[in-house]
Amino acid sequence: MNADDDSDAELVRGLAAGDKRALAVLLRRHSPSVTRYAWALVASQSDVEEVVQDTFVTCWRKADGIVLPDSSVLPWLLTTCRYLALNLNRARVRHATDELPDDVPVSDHDVDARDRLRWVMGEIDKLSALDRRVCELCLIDGRSYADAAIETGISVGAVRQRVSRSRARLRKAAIDNEN
Repeated sequence: MNADDDSDAELVRGLAAGDKRALAVLLRRHSPSVTRYAWALVASQSDVEEVVQDTFVTCWRKADGIVLPDSSVLPWLLTTCRYLALNLNRARVRHATDELPDDVPVSDHDVDARDRLRWVMGEIDKLSALDRRVCELCLIDGRSYADAAIETGISVGAVRQRVSRSRARLRKAAIDNEN
């Protein structure tokens, strides 16, 4: 059977087994869609190329943890592309603001956003050490539940439950803080 005829699920299993041919087929099949999506998220051709390449490298590295809810890996690729583009854009903004001269005024909106971020990070700091680590991995770093489970030594279900509980706690704290 020709690898081009394999389903995405079969190709992802092939990636997990180290099959480079499976990666080539996924690239041929999905890189045009991922590239179009990346153009909507980042500003330059070099950024698009970087995000698309990083998306497929991440797919290669994390293939053994990818769970497909349907027959296509494209939603996973687009979600990964989005997160990578957001991270790249944040890094670009952070780098650009690091280079601003000291006399550039900071708006009240920027100060408000920083205060809210500090408040959220403060709430995360109040969590238990394990819950805090799971939040950092899944909510801040954007890692999968499977990756967080491996890194923390707990089950994927426990990671999912801790993330859900932590989100609920942060949401409640946010509502209480607004009142």
